[in-house]
Amino acid sequence: MKKRIGPKTLLYPMPAVLIGSIVEGKPNFMTAAWCGIAAQKPPSIAVAIQKSRHTLKGIEEKKCFSVNVPNSSLVEKVDFCGTHSGAKHDKSEVFKVFFGTLKDAPMIEECPVNMECKVAKSVDVGSHMLVIGEIVETFINEDCLKEGKPDPRKIDPLVYTTGVRKYAVLGEYIADAFSIGKKDE
Repeated sequence: MKKRIGPKTLLYPMPAVLIGSIVEGKPNFMTAAWCGIAAQKPPSIAVAIQKSRHTLKGIEEKKCFSVNVPNSSLVEKVDFCGTHSGAKHDKSEVFKVFFGTLKDAPMIEECPVNMECKVAKSVDVGSHMLVIGEIVETFINEDCLKEGKPDPRKIDPLVYTTGVRKYAVLGEYIADAFSIGKKDE
C-alpha cells in the first residue's frame, strides 16, 4: 500500500558536490545535492542554488563556476561548506585550489573529479536559481581511471540521502546497463 506524503524532493541518489566561485576576490565553495547532468551536446550540468547563497553572488557576477566531486574522505569538509556561509566564514583556505582555463572558476585539488563551467542559463524556479553550466573542461585524478575510463569505485563519490539527512557511498553493482534489459533479444 502507498502512503501520501505530499510533494517531496525524494530523488536518489543525490550527489554531494562542491560548487566553486570567486566571491569578493576569494575562492568560495558551497555544498549542493541538487545537481545533475543537463545535456550531452554541449556537455552541460545543472545545479539548483538557494537565492540567498553567497556562492551564487560569484556565479552571477563572474558567469562561471566549478563542480567538484568529493570522495568520502572529505565528508567533514563537505558538511562544513554546506553548513557555513562564505558571507561569515572565509572558505578560501579550506581546500588546495587550482584553476583551469576559466580564471574565475576555482577547483579543489583534493576532489577526484572537477568540472569547470561557464553559465549557459539561469532560471528562477522559486526558492532556488537553476544554474545551467556548459562544461568547458573536466579534470580527473589519474588513479581514478581504469583502462583509461573513470571508475566510480575509485572516485568514491559522496552521496547525500535526503529525508534522513545522511551521507553515503555508492553500493554494489547489480547489473550491466544497456544489456540486462536486452537479454531476451
